Amino acid sequence: MKPLPALLRSLALALPLASALLAGCASGGSFNPRPISSSATTNGTTDLHVAESALRAGDIELAGTLFEKALAANPNSAEAQLGLGDAMYLSGDLERARTLYQRAAQQMPGQAATQLGLARVALKQRRLDDAAALYRGLVAAQPDDPLVCEGLGTVLDLEGHHAEAQAIYRRSLATHPDVQGLRINLGLSLILENKPREAANTLLDVAGLPNAPLQARQNLALAYGLLGNAEAAKQILLVDLPPSSADDNLRFYQSLRDRFAGSASHASDANAKAVAAGGPASIHDVPR
Repeated sequence: MKPLPALLRSLALALPLASALLAGCASGGSFNPRPISSSATTNGTTDLHVAESALRAGDIELAGTLFEKALAANPNSAEAQLGLGDAMYLSGDLERARTLYQRAAQQMPGQAATQLGLARVALKQRRLDDAAALYRGLVAAQPDDPLVCEGLGTVLDLEGHHAEAQAIYRRSLATHPDVQGLRINLGLSLILENKPREAANTLLDVAGLPNAPLQARQNLALAYGLLGNAEAAKQILLVDLPPSSADDNLRFYQSLRDRFAGSASHASDANAKAVAAGGPASIHDVPR
């Protein structure tokens, strides 16, 4: 089956990966707060370590307060700028996070942590050209890092470059087979390329695990829905949703399936007319 670029790119923006877009549909990959350097010697070192612990525990408000305190004690602390940038990113204050990452980057040019922060913000803000450039630089410097590979794949999927994104996911999975975000993003990428059967086979490996994230099950349900297996899709959805919400999702899947079928029918008619006229239609000849 051929992909349906305009429709599927719209789907990518609407689905929850692309934020976590993808696993991180749009979060740019799983979020791992950067560890505080053990060489820090400022008066705010204790605050930095406690703030980092709070961030890892999910207490963003406490982490932000402590990073603010550390930054007030040492306005030039790149560690405090990075930590507060992480807290602001997680709280949704993307512009402040961007400013903090930029300030830290000025002090530590080329530092991976600052570039990763800026890449995540760019992805979240849908500045895809900026995000792609930042993630490509990170992948060039750290080709074996699954987190940056996940982020670059997410950007490529949002741009419609699914084959390139899938190659990145697969290459990283070859050395990091247990990274769930890579496999979840690969499954969604296959869905976006209108390959729901292959997507379902990919997602089955992770969706059935005891610690499988919600997104894995949602994407698998979507794949089954696009295959027309509404019963299997509903069973998966009911793990996390009430029956009324599951039924809403099933109606959405059916509407997508109908639109795909309609687009495929139009493509078939266009090719038939082109053959009758003396030659096959190219992808640009297919009405959208």
